[in-house]
Amino acid sequence: MKLYNELAEWWHLLSSPDDYEEEAILYWNIVSKYKKNIQTALELGSGGGNNAFHLKKKCKITLSDLSPAMIKVSQGLNPECEHYIGDMRNINLNQSFDLVFIHDAIMNLTTEHDLEQVFQVAKKHLKPDGILFIAPDFFKETFTPSTEHGGHDDNDRSIRYLEWTHDDDPYDNIVKTEYVYLIKNKDGVIKCERDSVTEGLFSKKTWETLLIKAGFKVSFEVIPHSELESNSYIGIVAEVER
Repeated sequence: MKLYNELAEWWHLLSSPDDYEEEAILYWNIVSKYKKNIQTALELGSGGGNNAFHLKKKCKITLSDLSPAMIKVSQGLNPECEHYIGDMRNINLNQSFDLVFIHDAIMNLTTEHDLEQVFQVAKKHLKPDGILFIAPDFFKETFTPSTEHGGHDDNDRSIRYLEWTHDDDPYDNIVKTEYVYLIKNKDGVIKCERDSVTEGLFSKKTWETLLIKAGFKVSFEVIPHSELESNSYIGIVAEVER
């Protein structure tokens, strides 16, 4: 996506760290039910570091992302955190953590093989009593087409976006999201950019089967969220099988 590369400098105007506070607290409350005294965490696909901005107050968090541009953005927001550039399907930090966390970056994976690779990477980076927490945007059972909009201003720059997620073929495992950005620079000039991404769409059973295969015990957690029409979505807690 352009937003993760040449437009990365606009990320925190499109998606402010403040927008993530409620979710980050909800995530932490869930993982704390399954594991006490979480001291270290690894986020795979950490993007601009919005979740880490809140979670770093709870534990020492290490961040990794495929995009060098997004890592640079995150370093500006979270200078005290370690950052690594790498693909969540094969990164190896030779470290182990109490928690591995994956937010919506998991949606960029479009095959079961991709998911299997990520689950193996997560397992490799977890302590024997560690947990993996994943927060997908949707499952096959919960997906509905959607349209969203938003954006923010700073002193001399602004961005607004329109986001449209749709499923052209209900029989495959992908959906598409189209984006339009209206960007106003410090001189007041407005330009329009278009972006798109293909995302994976898998059933809960598929997630569970692949996680069990990777050596995890799986639980699904309803995550209440005040800004969602349904007031909730579903996260996955995967505990290392002993």
